[in-house]
Amino acid sequence: MLTGYQIELRHIKYFLAVAEELHFRKAAEKLFISQPGLSRQIKILEEELGVVLFERNNRNVVLTAVGEYLKVEFTNQLKMLTNTLDSAKLLQDGKKGDLKIGYVGSAMQDVIPKLLINFEKQNPNVLFDLKELDNKKQIDDLLALSIDVGFVRLRRIPRDLEIRTVLNEHFCLVLPKNHPVDKTNFKSISDFKEASFILFDWKYSASYHEKVMQIFDDCGFTPIVSHNTIHSSSIFKLVENNFGISIVPKSLAKKEGYKIKFIDLDMIPQRTKLSVVWNKKNTNPILQEFLNLI
Repeated sequence: MLTGYQIELRHIKYFLAVAEELHFRKAAEKLFISQPGLSRQIKILEEELGVVLFERNNRNVVLTAVGEYLKVEFTNQLKMLTNTLDSAKLLQDGKKGDLKIGYVGSAMQDVIPKLLINFEKQNPNVLFDLKELDNKKQIDDLLALSIDVGFVRLRRIPRDLEIRTVLNEHFCLVLPKNHPVDKTNFKSISDFKEASFILFDWKYSASYHEKVMQIFDDCGFTPIVSHNTIHSSSIFKLVENNFGISIVPKSLAKKEGYKIKFIDLDMIPQRTKLSVVWNKKNTNPILQEFLNLI
């Protein structure tokens, strides 16, 4: 498994199970092996590497600094190995490879469909796995190599990730279809000081939330927020049923099927960025081809 060491894949899996549970009996049950057998295998791994992975006493099991490091590295390496084997299976089935994509809802309105259409023209045998995920979940999955690329609304990301802006857009005001204000008589957000607002939760993206709050700051009032959510469909349904009004990225104005209307806020300075994010350690060759297209 590793050059210079007589370590097998099962040793790494045993170690990761104990590192996750921090309990030898629970880890052994999870692995369907005996506790003494598991302890013996961990001891073999420690002796082979010449390191101490766990501090043990009668009460608990704690990872050493080396153990913490190897837990992260082994997890990533095992994930990459799994992805490699999955790609090999796809090749056997006549596919060039696969690309796992995470995205916030607004990215699916225009950006991702166009990218996939263009990419598929050059790479017809690629399998796409698409998942709508909030910003934080995408970052977690990118770090864990569970997805290859993400589309997020974030300013700051962990150091192991790379980010590139793909869309810089203005905001829109969202109103019920029968609201008396429309594009012809709209003047300012200030006219809605007494209205209830339905906004994306700050957990969706702290930087995005801050940008929206700047809009209200510039208009000189703090909004009355009646509901927070992380899904645009929930926002639109609530606005449709007169629970309040909202402010969303322009790309979401293309969503259909709701009795609502949009007013462009292109006269204000605030803009929101949609960015593509990926893990620098990701070795999926399809990822690089996708990034080259972007």
